[in-house]
Amino acid sequence: MAYETPRRISQLTRSTGLLRLYLQRQASHPGRYLLEQSVLCLFGWIPTIVGIALRALAYRLILDMRGWAAIENGVRLRWASNIRLAHGVYLDEGVYLHACPNGIQIGAGTYIMHHAELHVYNFRHLPHAGIAIGRHCLIGEFNVLRGQGGITIGDHVYTAPHVQILAVNHVYDDPARPIIEQGITAQGIAIEDDAWIGAGAIILDGVRVGKGAVIAAGAVVSENVPPHSVAGGVPARVLKTITGAPVPVTLPIYREVSG
Repeated sequence: MAYETPRRISQLTRSTGLLRLYLQRQASHPGRYLLEQSVLCLFGWIPTIVGIALRALAYRLILDMRGWAAIENGVRLRWASNIRLAHGVYLDEGVYLHACPNGIQIGAGTYIMHHAELHVYNFRHLPHAGIAIGRHCLIGEFNVLRGQGGITIGDHVYTAPHVQILAVNHVYDDPARPIIEQGITAQGIAIEDDAWIGAGAIILDGVRVGKGAVIAAGAVVSENVPPHSVAGGVPARVLKTITGAPVPVTLPIYREVSG
């Protein structure tokens, strides 16, 4: 039975290592983890405007709130010490912000709609990791933003549901090694002011979307998009330039149905 002691020590060491790893993924240190989780547990579930008001006060203990922000119940925050919310920010139910270094910044009057995920997850010490969103933007339902390479979004940018903005990519050059062992690349993504990203579009690492550009629904954007242009397709290409000419609008015709 002598072999049991080293095995138990090994299991204990492994369990301790896993616990330490878990805590590192949740907060900057164990004390911050306890504080953040306590505040979330006490106030994060409360519904209606009562909960929004309480969180507007209590969440100042765990994140950087510049002014007043409206946070619905069921919003998940990790590394809250690296989250900055400007005045008038709205976080809808089910939003998930994981802001480990270098954090998440959301500008004044910006709405993050339900079940959107903003995820930095920078444990490779990448220098430009982070997500910065400008003023009066709308990040649509079920969007996924992965900011390992850095995501910068300007002012008045709107994204439709199910958009993915992925500032990270895997290296897969060596067929003899598992992809997970080959590392990543993370160049970053920039979306300039007044851009509109259509439903289900995917913007890949290394891309810049110019000011006033429109990305069509379902597009996969792997190259830069010029300002004031419309891009669509898989892979996306420029379809037209926005010139300011009026766009014809066809309205549906409603007819009365006699009983």
